[in-house]
Amino acid sequence: MSRIGRAPIAIPAGVEIKVEDNNVVTVKGPKGTLTQQFNPNMTIAVEGAELKVSRPDDTKENRSLHGLTRTLIHNMVVGVTEGFKKELDVNGVGYRVAKEGNKLVMNLGYSHQVTMEEIPGITIEVPGPNKIVIHGPDKQQVGQFAAEVREKRPPEPYKGKGIKYTDEVIRRKAGKTGAKK
Repeated sequence: MSRIGRAPIAIPAGVEIKVEDNNVVTVKGPKGTLTQQFNPNMTIAVEGAELKVSRPDDTKENRSLHGLTRTLIHNMVVGVTEGFKKELDVNGVGYRVAKEGNKLVMNLGYSHQVTMEEIPGITIEVPGPNKIVIHGPDKQQVGQFAAEVREKRPPEPYKGKGIKYTDEVIRRKAGKTGAKK
């Protein structure tokens, strides 16, 4: 039996979970509402203050779906209670970011400014000219948006200039050494 899949999900106070037909799970909490459809082979049941996921048999597909389904539902519960966030740092001379209305405006060494709009369900904060914080209840959406921001100028290995995650470590390379004769 899957160790992750068989662990029950505790439902915190203030969170409402509905399981409808075709395994459509709706989680409602203080930070918003998330809905997702899961594989019909999985059995999702709310028992008191816990939610349990079980599988019909031990085929390879069902074993892999068991842990995945449980993890995705747990991420939905965490998302509507605490939310998820990604922090990015901007390194480079003249590189800076600012928020104008619901747009993120970035000067990244190009001849033009790069702008990105907030998408529904995502909140962007700019606490400083070199820091971006992305918040939201949906873990996948927060991670995807952070990856798209980072993609505008990924960090380079020689000077470390670009946009990187705060906890990311850039492997640095030595530059060219002078001509030796």
